[in-house]
Amino acid sequence: MKAPTVREVLDSLPLKFNKDAAEDLDVIYQFDLRGNQSGQYHLLVHNGTCVVKDGTHSDPHVILSMTGEDCIGVLNGRLSGVMMAMSGRLQVTGDIGLAMQLKSLFPNVAEG
Repeated sequence: MKAPTVREVLDSLPLKFNKDAAEDLDVIYQFDLRGNQSGQYHLLVHNGTCVVKDGTHSDPHVILSMTGEDCIGVLNGRLSGVMMAMSGRLQVTGDIGLAMQLKSLFPNVAEG
Protein backbone atom coordinates (compact mmCIF):
# COMPACT_ATOMS: atom_id res chain seq x y z
CA MET A 1 0.00 0.00 0.00
CA LYS A 2 1.35 3.41 -0.99
CA ALA A 3 2.04 5.83 1.84
CA PRO A 4 -0.23 8.88 1.84
CA THR A 5 1.10 12.20 0.62
CA VAL A 6 1.09 15.32 2.80
CA ARG A 7 -1.76 16.66 0.67
CA GLU A 8 -3.83 13.49 1.24
CA VAL A 9 -3.24 13.61 4.99
CA LEU A 10 -4.10 17.33 5.17
CA ASP A 11 -7.20 16.80 3.01
CA SER A 12 -8.39 14.12 5.45
CA LEU A 13 -8.20 16.46 8.46
CA PRO A 14 -11.69 18.02 8.11
CA LEU A 15 -13.19 14.50 8.23
CA LYS A 16 -11.32 13.72 11.46
CA PHE A 17 -11.89 17.09 13.09
CA ASN A 18 -13.08 17.08 16.73
CA LYS A 19 -15.67 19.89 16.74
CA ASP A 20 -16.07 19.69 20.53
CA ALA A 21 -12.37 20.38 21.12
CA ALA A 22 -12.58 23.36 18.76
CA GLU A 23 -15.51 25.06 20.43
CA ASP A 24 -14.89 28.84 20.52
CA LEU A 25 -11.56 28.37 18.74
CA ASP A 26 -10.67 30.75 15.90
CA VAL A 27 -7.14 29.99 14.75
CA ILE A 28 -4.96 29.71 11.66
CA TYR A 29 -2.21 27.10 11.50
CA GLN A 30 0.43 27.60 8.80
CA PHE A 31 2.43 24.57 7.63
CA ASP A 32 5.77 25.35 5.96
CA LEU A 33 6.99 22.01 4.67
CA ARG A 34 10.33 21.20 3.05
CA GLY A 35 11.94 18.10 1.61
CA ASN A 36 10.45 15.61 -0.86
CA GLN A 37 6.92 16.58 0.11
CA SER A 38 7.46 20.29 0.43
CA GLY A 39 4.66 22.82 0.23
CA GLN A 40 2.83 25.53 2.09
CA TYR A 41 -0.64 25.03 3.47
CA HIS A 42 -2.80 26.65 6.07
CA LEU A 43 -5.51 25.25 8.24
CA LEU A 44 -8.41 27.50 9.27
CA VAL A 45 -10.29 26.50 12.42
CA HIS A 46 -13.35 28.72 12.93
CA ASN A 47 -16.78 28.23 14.55
CA GLY A 48 -16.34 24.45 14.83
CA THR A 49 -15.23 24.04 11.22
CA CYS A 50 -11.91 23.16 9.67
CA VAL A 51 -10.71 24.08 6.18
CA VAL A 52 -7.35 23.29 4.55
CA LYS A 53 -6.05 25.68 1.90
CA ASP A 54 -2.95 25.86 -0.28
CA GLY A 55 -0.37 28.57 0.20
CA THR A 56 0.51 30.89 3.03
CA HIS A 57 -1.82 32.99 5.15
CA SER A 58 -1.04 36.66 5.75
CA ASP A 59 -1.55 36.44 9.53
CA PRO A 60 -1.31 32.90 10.98
CA HIS A 61 -1.45 32.37 14.74
CA VAL A 62 1.11 29.60 14.59
CA ILE A 63 3.65 28.46 11.97
CA LEU A 64 4.88 24.86 11.96
CA SER A 65 8.05 24.28 9.92
CA MET A 66 9.30 20.74 9.22
CA THR A 67 9.72 18.24 6.41
CA GLY A 68 6.61 16.92 4.72
CA GLU A 69 7.46 13.40 5.86
CA ASP A 70 7.75 14.55 9.49
CA CYS A 71 4.43 16.37 9.16
CA ILE A 72 2.72 13.13 8.15
CA GLY A 73 4.37 11.36 11.09
CA VAL A 74 3.25 14.00 13.58
CA LEU A 75 -0.31 14.16 12.23
CA ASN A 76 -0.79 10.39 12.25
CA GLY A 77 0.73 10.02 15.71
CA ARG A 78 3.88 8.10 14.74
CA LEU A 79 6.05 11.05 15.80
CA SER A 80 5.72 13.21 18.90
CA GLY A 81 5.43 16.89 18.08
CA VAL A 82 7.02 17.74 21.44
CA MET A 83 10.01 15.45 20.81
CA MET A 84 10.33 16.81 17.27
CA ALA A 85 10.42 20.39 18.57
CA MET A 86 12.97 19.48 21.27
CA SER A 87 15.23 17.85 18.69
CA GLY A 88 14.95 20.82 16.32
CA ARG A 89 13.22 18.89 13.54
CA LEU A 90 10.07 20.97 14.09
CA GLN A 91 10.19 24.74 14.45
CA VAL A 92 7.17 26.45 15.98
CA THR A 93 6.69 30.19 15.50
CA GLY A 94 3.85 32.00 17.24
CA ASP A 95 1.50 30.59 19.87
CA ILE A 96 3.06 27.38 21.22
CA GLY A 97 -0.14 26.63 23.18
CA LEU A 98 -2.11 26.45 19.96
CA ALA A 99 0.52 24.15 18.48
CA MET A 100 0.09 21.83 21.47
CA GLN A 101 -3.70 21.90 20.98
CA LEU A 102 -3.46 20.57 17.42
CA LYS A 103 -3.45 16.94 18.59
CA SER A 104 -6.74 17.33 20.48
CA LEU A 105 -8.39 18.82 17.40
CA PHE A 106 -7.58 15.70 15.35
CA PRO A 107 -7.49 12.77 17.80
CA ASN A 108 -8.36 10.12 15.20
CA VAL A 109 -5.95 10.99 12.39
CA ALA A 110 -4.06 7.73 12.88
CA GLU A 111 -7.21 5.71 12.19
CA GLY A 112 -7.61 4.95 8.52
